[in-house]
Amino acid sequence: MALKKIMRNKLDWKKIVGAILLITLILSIIYSIIKIINAPSEDMVADESTRVKSDYVLMLVQCILGLVVMAVPSFIERKWMISIPNHMYILYFVFLYCAIYLGEVRNFYFVIPHWDTILHAFSGAMLGALGFSLVSILNGSKRLKLNLSPFFVSLFAFCFALSAGALWEIYEYTFDGLLSLNMQKFALEDGTLLVGREALADTMKDIIVDALSAFIISVLGFFTIKKDRLAKDYEESMSE
Repeated sequence: MALKKIMRNKLDWKKIVGAILLITLILSIIYSIIKIINAPSEDMVADESTRVKSDYVLMLVQCILGLVVMAVPSFIERKWMISIPNHMYILYFVFLYCAIYLGEVRNFYFVIPHWDTILHAFSGAMLGALGFSLVSILNGSKRLKLNLSPFFVSLFAFCFALSAGALWEIYEYTFDGLLSLNMQKFALEDGTLLVGREALADTMKDIIVDALSAFIISVLGFFTIKKDRLAKDYEESMSE
């Protein structure tokens, strides 16, 4: 009974955090649409701290994207018939809340120093852990005969996290071009275009932070798997 209660509580936390995120994103979408209608254009504002239409367009795009990617873990579970741990769901929802609502809607990217870097470090570690979880699930599956070494599990987790980070940078680059945004910080606040290494600085910093946090998680995961397998082998040898 106690175990069932604990599992039920975990499931409840997953639903609660997911519901909070869903409601927040929907309200933010409504808010951004209203602001797009009422906000001034860039050429009508002299104060750089005032939000203009393009800022709310970015907010709207991010919130809609947030609703889409919220469903990714559930899609993976249904598509490949695997079970993602509840704590991974909660971490994922918390990250989306921090990145989209706090970052874009509440303007934490400008209010809190290095907020973007903090989120990239968090996402790299989270995605690395998710990569480990996925491989562990597949390794334990009876339908799939997989027995990957700790090194290849760690390599997959690292590549998985880094690939997701690269896809995010592609998304930023694409929508910067389509909607005349500045997510990749290739221009200053006054519109001055950066050139050379300065124009690449924000993108490369994000990728490097993703790589470092994913690498740390991959190394920790490698030694954890190695330790668990040695303990398992020892137990099996003692039972023979």
